[in-house]
Amino acid sequence: MSYKGFEPNWYEKKPPEKSYRSLFRWGKWNEYKHPNENLYKLMKKTFKVTDEDFKKYKNIGLEEVPDNHPINLNSEQIKTIESIVGKENIKKDTYTRAGVSYGKTMLDALRMREKIIENIPDIVVYPRNKEDIKELVNYCNKELIPVYVFGGGSSVCRGLEAVKGGITLDMRKHMNKVIKFNEKNQTITVQPGMQGPELEKILNDAVNLFNAKIPYTCGHFPQSFEYSSVGGWVVTRGAGQNSTYFGKIEDIVLSQEYVTPAGIIKTGEFPAQSTGPDVDQIMMGSEGTFGVLTEVTLKVFKYMPENHQKFSFIFKNWEDAKEAAREIMQGQFGFPSVFRLSDPEESDVALKLYGVEGTFLDKMISARGYKQGERCLMLGFTEGEKNFSKLVKKNIKKICKKHGAMYTTGYITKSWEKGRFKDPYLREDLGDFGIMIDTLECTVNWENLEEVHTGVREYCHSRPDTICMTHMSHFYPQGVNLYFIFIAKMDTIEEYVDYQHGILDNIQKYGATMSHHHGIGKMIAPWLEGQIGKNQMEIFKTLKKHFDSNNIMNPGGTLGLDLKEEEKKFIKQ
Repeated sequence: MSYKGFEPNWYEKKPPEKSYRSLFRWGKWNEYKHPNENLYKLMKKTFKVTDEDFKKYKNIGLEEVPDNHPINLNSEQIKTIESIVGKENIKKDTYTRAGVSYGKTMLDALRMREKIIENIPDIVVYPRNKEDIKELVNYCNKELIPVYVFGGGSSVCRGLEAVKGGITLDMRKHMNKVIKFNEKNQTITVQPGMQGPELEKILNDAVNLFNAKIPYTCGHFPQSFEYSSVGGWVVTRGAGQNSTYFGKIEDIVLSQEYVTPAGIIKTGEFPAQSTGPDVDQIMMGSEGTFGVLTEVTLKVFKYMPENHQKFSFIFKNWEDAKEAAREIMQGQFGFPSVFRLSDPEESDVALKLYGVEGTFLDKMISARGYKQGERCLMLGFTEGEKNFSKLVKKNIKKICKKHGAMYTTGYITKSWEKGRFKDPYLREDLGDFGIMIDTLECTVNWENLEEVHTGVREYCHSRPDTICMTHMSHFYPQGVNLYFIFIAKMDTIEEYVDYQHGILDNIQKYGATMSHHHGIGKMIAPWLEGQIGKNQMEIFKTLKKHFDSNNIMNPGGTLGLDLKEEEKKFIKQ
């Protein structure tokens, strides 16, 4: 929808080749999701700025990345690596090396805008197969060369940074194939460089590709779906937006194979077993610190998009909405697939983003007593077998009505679904004018939900002129994921980092987990031991010592495994 008043000149040109912007920009250069006029007006009001502040770009990163970053591997080491994978599967230029070290957290973009190139590998290697990876890991272990792994690049926890130099294995070029599809078991085995859209396309077309009886789906759709890899999902214990029904990735993984300095780790394709601690669960979430994932077998599900049952509701207040959500999850009639509940602040912003504000539907909502600043938006859809999907939606409607909600049909959900993978595009538009938008998330149980929600938001708003939106997603009978989105005008990287660290402090202070599905990486690592406890951290360190006694696998702070004591954060509750 076009603006009626002044509209900023959002940058829509193709970023120059090998520019900083081409590295930090999200997604395809010719796709955008500009803030609509209602959101633009809210930002001006909140940040106390005017149209004048949106007439001049700030550090948009059009300069070319200079090819001047030193390589610390010696010529003999590089020659040996070339002999393993072939010269054509190695790159040494700074631009390529930076591209596999920076993820998609706001700190990555801010450093790129400031032309800060740091923590990059000496060379990028494209392994062709499992045998290449075995040879590379063995050689690097012998030579004490650090090894990092790149899958899709959507990390928001600084999980990719080659702090110690060495090599980064880029899995996209060759390690991206289907190994086998088993319709009888409803499984597919793929290499870790397989990208999300390609996996889903293959499963949807299983009838033609594998002579399957019906099409299938993986059911895993993170917001980063379009630009994330299967390997990345697995090693960070990721979650898709449909996880309330399909489960997080650890519920979808059936077996894995890793190359580690200690040897091969391979698990069996069984739905369940009672054979000691679960090795699959030990390896998932290891974020490249134990070894390199080379293949994974995933459960797949019948693809039945025709059975999607969209719904949305407006509640009069947060308390009623929370109780309805808990009752839905504890009702034992089945779970919705996508399920989201926004608090009052996010609900008001969401109604702007989804084009509801100012419409007849918005006027009807207000006329029925659902007040701005108090009302809460719930949306989602059910799926599965036709009658099951309808039954789940029917029960959801019954519970929401009981708690005073107004049914707003599937219109709002349809608008959300249309742009479900496009929200990250907002970052570049806002960043071009010095406005930061970023996210942090955590897991809470129903009992401590409000303490975490209130406490963290109080901290977020202790910084003047800041938007802090919060929603629940990824629901369970015992609790939920809380997702915080903050938008603020900030002038320096230090200001952003201090604010982010304060939020992490408060997430731990109020007793939530440090992450639900983003992972830990190097960014959240200082807080990990403070959450899980010293004895539990010793288990991780013991496993690390077994798999990687020379600490060549993703060293430099990932999971806090090699942090100094003074670098750790212990926030008293």
